[in-house]
Amino acid sequence: MPSSSAARCVLALDQGTTSSRAILFDARGTPLAVAQEEFPQHVRSAAGPDGADLGIVEHDPEDIWRTQLSCARRVLDSAGLGADRVAAIGITNQRETTILWEKATGRPVAPAIVWQSRVSAPICGRLKGAGVEPEVQRRTGLVLDPYFSATKIVHLLETIPGLRGRCERGEVLFGTVDSFLIWRLTGGRVHATDVTNASRTLLLDIGTLAWSDELCRTFGVPRCMLPEVRPSSGSFGETEPALVGAALPILGCAGDQQAAAFGQGVERPGDAKTTYGTGAFLMFSTGARPVASGSGLLTTPGCGTSPGPHYCLEGSVFIAGALVGWLRDGLGLIERAADIEALAAGVPDNGGVTIVPALTGLGAPHWDPAARGLIIGLSRGTHRGHVARAALEAIALSVAEVVECMQRDAGVPLRHLRVDGGASGNDLLMQIQANVLGLPVERPAVVETTALGAALLAGLASGFFRDSEAVADARRVERRFEPRLSDEERRRMLATWRDAVERCKGWARPR
Repeated sequence: MPSSSAARCVLALDQGTTSSRAILFDARGTPLAVAQEEFPQHVRSAAGPDGADLGIVEHDPEDIWRTQLSCARRVLDSAGLGADRVAAIGITNQRETTILWEKATGRPVAPAIVWQSRVSAPICGRLKGAGVEPEVQRRTGLVLDPYFSATKIVHLLETIPGLRGRCERGEVLFGTVDSFLIWRLTGGRVHATDVTNASRTLLLDIGTLAWSDELCRTFGVPRCMLPEVRPSSGSFGETEPALVGAALPILGCAGDQQAAAFGQGVERPGDAKTTYGTGAFLMFSTGARPVASGSGLLTTPGCGTSPGPHYCLEGSVFIAGALVGWLRDGLGLIERAADIEALAAGVPDNGGVTIVPALTGLGAPHWDPAARGLIIGLSRGTHRGHVARAALEAIALSVAEVVECMQRDAGVPLRHLRVDGGASGNDLLMQIQANVLGLPVERPAVVETTALGAALLAGLASGFFRDSEAVADARRVERRFEPRLSDEERRRMLATWRDAVERCKGWARPR
C-alpha cells in the first residue's frame, strides 16, 4: 500500500447498469484518465399470475466483473501510472441489483436480477396482502416494491431447487454489485457492503443501521447469507496483488445516488442535488435524523464527513432526459438530443404550450400509474421551438414539484440546488430550473460526481484527502445560475403546470 504522500491519485470504480467505468482522480478532484466498457443487457418478457408483463432484466455477473477489472487495468495504463501510485480504491455501483454466488468458488448461482426487473412483483403483491408493508416501510424507509433486493432474493430462493438449503448452510452468499466486486477483488476474503447499499435491500433497519432479524424473517431470507455492513468511508479489505499490480486498499463504497450526493457536498440539512439522466434523481439532506415522508418519497441513509449517521429524502422523476429522447426518436422533432437547447432558445417563451411528461405515469407527489403524457395549449401559431421550450420547462417543473415535497416533509428550506448528469450541461434548462425554483442552481466543474463521490470517500479514509476541508476543495462549482423570474411569473407558471397535470391523470384507466 503506497503512502498518501507518495500516491498521485485515487481509483474510482463506477459500475453502472449498462457499462463499467474506472476514473483516476488527483488531489484536487480532477479526473486524470477514464476507461469505460459496455456489457450486454438480457431483457425478456414473462407474464405474471395476473397476465401482466414482469419485464425481466438480468446481467451476467461475470460480465460485470470482467468489464470492471478490465477498466481498472486500462485506466492505469492510459494514465501511465503503476498501481503503486494509487492511494486507495473507491467503489460506486448500480443499487438494488441482486447477485448470489457460491462461497467456495465465487461462481454466481444465477443471473444478476437488475434493479429495473419486475420479476418479483407477484411476491410483493403476496406480502402486501399479508399486511406487512406498513412495518417494512417504518423500519426501512422504503415502499414494498420489486425495485428493491429482498424480494429478488426470495424469487431466487423459490425458483432454484435446493438453493434455500444451501443458503441456510452458509454455502451461498448474497450481495449487491458492490459486495460481489469486493469479494472478487479481495480474493474472497471480504464479504461486506456499505450502509447505503444495504439500505436498498428492504432488510436494513435505518434506525439502527444494522440488518434486522425481524425483516429477514418477514421475507424468509437466511441471515447468514448477508454481507457485513460497514461505513461508506473505511476499510473493505485489499485487492489481490495480481489483479492490478499491487495490494490496493478498498476504502470507499456507496450506491450511485448517495455517492453523487457526497460528490456534490449534500451533507447539511437543506442541501440537495439532482442528477439528470433518463429520469431525474433527487437527494435532499435531513442531517442526523431520518424523516418519514408524507409525499411518498423514500427515506435513506447518505454519506457525510461528520461522525454519526446521515439521512436523506430521495425522490425520482420518471421522465427527464427520456423526454428529449422521445422528441428525437418518437416525433423526429430534433436530430440529436443536444439540438434541443438551440431550438428552445430560438423562442422567447413556450407560446402557451405546456407538456406533462407522464409517458410512464406520474411519480411523486401524484403517484398515478394511469396518467399519460399531455401536450396542451397548441394553436395555429405553435411551432417546433415552442414544443422544445415546453419540454425543457416540463423537466424543470417536475423537479420543482419534488423539491417542494422534500422541503415540506423535512421542514427545512432549500438554499440552492446542485446539479449533475448529462442534461445539466444544457444551460437553458439549468436557467429554467433556477427560474421555477426561485433559487440558485450550481453546476460542478467535475460532472462525474458519482465517481468523484466514491473517490472522495476512499481518499478521506486513506489520508489522500487530508480532511473535510480538502474534500470540500475538490467540489468546485463551474457555474451558478441565478433565478430571473419574478415571484408573480413563477407562481403563474407553476399554476399552469399544476392545471395541466390534473388534466392528464387517470387517462389510461379502463372506461
